[in-house]
Amino acid sequence: MKKVCGFALFWMAIGMFVMMLLPSLVWGVIVTIVLLVAGYRLFCC
Repeated sequence: MKKVCGFALFWMAIGMFVMMLLPSLVWGVIVTIVLLVAGYRLFCC
């Protein structure tokens, strides 16, 4: 379980870093929605 939590925290940190590099909030929201949908499809299907 510790490895799963560590994996999730690592990728959250990568996501925060990418959000700092994006120039606007709109692009950040679009990227977030796309990745949430992709993650949901991969996890549930």
